[in-house]
Amino acid sequence: MPTFVVTTPQRTYPAVVERGCLARLGEFLPERAGKIFVVTTADVWQPHSARLAPGLAGRSHEILFFPGGEERKRLATVEALAEEMVLRGGDRSSIVLAFGGGIVNDVAGFLAAIFMRGVPVIQLPTTLLAQVDSGLGGKTGVNLEAGKNLVGAFHQPLAVLIDPEVLETLPEREYRAGLFEVIKCAIIRSPELFELLETRRDDVLARQPDVVERMIAECVRVKAEVVTADEREQDLRRILNFGHTFGHALEAETGYARLLHGEAVGLGMRAATLLARRLGLLASEAATRILALLDAYGPVPSVSDVPVQALLLRLRSDKKTVRGEVHFVLPEAIGRVRILSGVDERLVGEAFEAALS
Repeated sequence: MPTFVVTTPQRTYPAVVERGCLARLGEFLPERAGKIFVVTTADVWQPHSARLAPGLAGRSHEILFFPGGEERKRLATVEALAEEMVLRGGDRSSIVLAFGGGIVNDVAGFLAAIFMRGVPVIQLPTTLLAQVDSGLGGKTGVNLEAGKNLVGAFHQPLAVLIDPEVLETLPEREYRAGLFEVIKCAIIRSPELFELLETRRDDVLARQPDVVERMIAECVRVKAEVVTADEREQDLRRILNFGHTFGHALEAETGYARLLHGEAVGLGMRAATLLARRLGLLASEAATRILALLDAYGPVPSVSDVPVQALLLRLRSDKKTVRGEVHFVLPEAIGRVRILSGVDERLVGEAFEAALS
């Protein structure tokens, strides 16, 4: 399986997509690293800890558990983990391993970014969503009441080890939620991946190894290229936010309790597609294909009771809003998107309402 290279001003590092690669962890640990802190959740550690055993053998390490959940992705969690690191002998030579899903990768990455003003992190994503998106690229952070990921830092890892084998124990809902991030990659930059998702839906849902590996590798390739071109989200990297502007508003308005992140992104992509169609940016045939693909990998929980006006207010506090202007990532074709601001709020509201109904 392939290894992709991410090159940023901060560092150059590998993103390895390979079955069983977690056993190679030791190859990516600096020889002179101090105590290793594995940040994880019990539901990941129990079935998968043995995969890390070869890399941790003979190395001083501690396991830091936290309950997980979007509602606990807060500064208080990071502070509690940092206190634990100090109590257990953490210092500037320490290294953090983020071993879990997207929330673990975001929280542990942020912890590494600010502990002792920054220590190294290795990302070990264990959900499909984390393997194709949040585990790669160095964006870390936590939520505020006002919105998603409003406090964070860019902190590139030493390496990202993506082992498709761990997905075999992933609950069905979590797997399907991750597929929406795969669909996002296809729409923004990979018509070939889009066609794969259309033609091999049954194999995708059955987690056929060859299809899963192709999906992950293509998503990692896309993200590695985009992050290398634009680490700090000044230009090209903003396309990775397709579906997220609407999705983050939904997550915040529902208290991070009703939707998984991927499900919110799925609804967000639906709203963005409907908005692009209303604006005349997207041909009806392409819009139909996108909406059909989103339907094919559902369902998602109903949020039709969420007030559209409340969501419009949430958009204004999104971290992608600049000088009061909301920036939307909208599809122009399958494989190409455009970033647009100054969109009539009435049309945005209509798109939201149609997507949620």
